Amino acid sequence: MTMDSPIPFRDLAVPGVRDLQPYQPGKPEAELAREYGVTDIVKLASNENPLGPSPAAVEAVGRVAADLHRYPEGGAHDLRAAVAAHHGVAPEQLTFGNGSNDVLDLVARAFLGPGREAVFAEHAFAVYPIATRTVGADAVVAPAHGPEHAQPHGHDLEAMLAAITGSTRVVFIANPNNPTGTWLDGDALESFLERVPREVVVVLDEAYVDYALDCPGYLDGTRWLERFPNLVITRTFSKIHGLAGLRVGYALSCPEIADLLNRARHPFNVNAAAQAAAVAALADTDHVRRSVALNREQRAHLAERLAALGLRVLPSAGNFLCVEVGQRSDAVNEALLRAGVIVRPVGGYGLPRFLRVTVGTAAENERFLAALEAARSDGLIERTA
Repeated sequence: MTMDSPIPFRDLAVPGVRDLQPYQPGKPEAELAREYGVTDIVKLASNENPLGPSPAAVEAVGRVAADLHRYPEGGAHDLRAAVAAHHGVAPEQLTFGNGSNDVLDLVARAFLGPGREAVFAEHAFAVYPIATRTVGADAVVAPAHGPEHAQPHGHDLEAMLAAITGSTRVVFIANPNNPTGTWLDGDALESFLERVPREVVVVLDEAYVDYALDCPGYLDGTRWLERFPNLVITRTFSKIHGLAGLRVGYALSCPEIADLLNRARHPFNVNAAAQAAAVAALADTDHVRRSVALNREQRAHLAERLAALGLRVLPSAGNFLCVEVGQRSDAVNEALLRAGVIVRPVGGYGLPRFLRVTVGTAAENERFLAALEAARSDGLIERTA
């Protein structure tokens, strides 16, 4: 190789990284404004809380602003105490991360590697394969339920159980699942946990749990922590608490697993502003109740309006809906963007006929529906229901 020859960096990368597709976040408003010259924008792409953060959380960030030259509390002492009290667990059962994605990555670094496997479902959250393959482990994708199932395109627990082998070390389960919105029956999930080998760590990703508690059959997974020492439950402050911009999440597990995760955790991975805001947000139960109530009302209204347009909507326990718009979903998404409405294409999740839309305020949802009706008038949308 001469000095002028290109360096084969791709060949130098570890095998698991070479063919990974980068995570694609929802299009930022500023990017849409630059690309299309649109100024009146509604973003319904990233499942953010349309009410924003608790005012108490915003105030807490202001209080720590003068000390930003100091490193944050490495053990997240105040936040640890608040979360432990909230869940009724011991502080040593907690692991904090820079968002719950960070915690998922910690699980992969602690329990996966070459020669090991992680099992997760088709159409599941995109971070699972990224975390798995980055550490050199094999990703085993279990088929999801079919389109005619009561939870279409949702997790098939029996298929996931059948995919577990002697090399499996982690199973990732999203409940509710993103991007489909589907959820698992609590009794079925408990039966699954009873049958998973004890040496397999089951990660129950409950990022949207607060929106799901009123859905038929849904059960909060923390009830099983004492029974199943191989269970890890992940939560986030990004959704119901509206702190997506600060990035703070956590895992609940048995102390032994938490100890291992904390050994792999980077120092100071949750910043001071995030810690202060999360403590305040957790205490503002009124803000949580308002957020849940708005979502419940608008999710039902949005699903009804979409069905009236002749569109198939997947059942959802989250703060979003996955709607089938047909084979021209890319053109529909483009039309929405030009109308100043940002939603999320989910072709990368194996659902090319669908778009995911966050449940917003009543006014935001009307903007989306009006833009969608215009796309239908232009012949871009086919009847799918």
